[in-house]
Amino acid sequence: MSRKLFGTDGVRGTANTYPMTAEIALRLGAAAGQFFRTDERNGHRVVIGKDTRLSGYMLENALTAGLTSTGMNVLLLGPVPTPAVGFLTRSMRADLGIMISASHNPHHDNGIKFFGPDGFKLSDDAELEIEAMLERPAALALPRDIGRARRIDDGRGRYVEYAKTTFPGRGRLDGLKVVLDCANGAAYKAAPEVLWELGAEVIAVGVAPNGFNINDGCGSTQTAAAVAAVREHGADVGICLDGDADRVMVIDETGQVADGDQIMALFAARWSQEARLNDNVLVATVMSNLGLERFLTARGIRLERTPVGDRYVVEAMRRGGWNLGGEQSGHIVMSDYATTGDGTIAGLQFLAEMVRTGQPASALVRSFETVPQVLKNIRYRVGQEPLAALPVQAAIRAGEARLVGTGRLLIRKSGTEPLIRVMVECEDDALMADVVAEIVAAIEAAI
Repeated sequence: MSRKLFGTDGVRGTANTYPMTAEIALRLGAAAGQFFRTDERNGHRVVIGKDTRLSGYMLENALTAGLTSTGMNVLLLGPVPTPAVGFLTRSMRADLGIMISASHNPHHDNGIKFFGPDGFKLSDDAELEIEAMLERPAALALPRDIGRARRIDDGRGRYVEYAKTTFPGRGRLDGLKVVLDCANGAAYKAAPEVLWELGAEVIAVGVAPNGFNINDGCGSTQTAAAVAAVREHGADVGICLDGDADRVMVIDETGQVADGDQIMALFAARWSQEARLNDNVLVATVMSNLGLERFLTARGIRLERTPVGDRYVVEAMRRGGWNLGGEQSGHIVMSDYATTGDGTIAGLQFLAEMVRTGQPASALVRSFETVPQVLKNIRYRVGQEPLAALPVQAAIRAGEARLVGTGRLLIRKSGTEPLIRVMVECEDDALMADVVAEIVAAIEAAI
């Protein structure tokens, strides 16, 4: 059976448009409730968190109706980071966790992500079973077995306290001036509390959500505002989260932005020196820069590549027993601390390196020289299959042939948006530009 609703990170789309409608959310809630309520007991529970999008209210209520109709008890966390849902699902002994968020997407999109009782995102097989249940009438609970719903007021506080415990020893951030951009998203309260309580001087950006401004000119995908704030305030460092706070970008005191590859390089090298990096392996996706791979190889660290998507990074980490992985986009997964990418905790680990070494951020954000990389996104209409067109396939084969021995080519469909992503790495700028232009032209012609 093929996946119709679920992409690489749950179900996602434009709010109030299929599949992000109240009707589908209600049915998803009922299907998930059936899947996880494995007996007739009334003690089954699910925690639901969300980011700050206006449509979150609608989807939260619809999911709650579907879940309670099948006998699940719902615990509503309100706005909390995605990793907080993973943490609280385990901490509160819930059968299921749900995060309502479209991550780094604009406000008009939304999404629904599911976590199992272990706090990890559901497997492809589990999502397929839930999809299959949507095709059948819901098995509703008897009137006496309908679930209850209630607000959990201290969910954010529980996560804040846990996040602070991941900072090494009983260290503090006294004397550090930190610009913290929360993207007007899920961490707009939690992340500043963590840093402030550890002693940092926090200059908060993107902490005034209004339902529409999430990721709008702020956050890990639009770092200009944070860069300007770092320079204006003479900050030591900037930390940029995305809308659901599972990604991070770091800005040094000069305004230089470090992506996930540079952050992973820093952590992997340090953990390897301390014999903390399991099997001396770092897990990253096919999008990570070739420069990262060369850096790791020179230090005896193996790079294990996966398909794009933090869920695939986590799955590989769990299979191999490895404890560090992530994506160039800023998902940093540290399984010693969290079940998914956690921008706040990753930011804390970077700050810990600043404290430990006494070095400025600029000395830590450039572990390796990147191989030049170009990424082009081409939008297509849902239902189109431009990569199946013969001229597109011919252009891809020609590009691969030209790059043999000098670079690499990666072309894929986004798992969260109707985009074709064309990525080329090559130390010959002219050749790279030619290959990208030819393939993009072929795709656009097919569209």
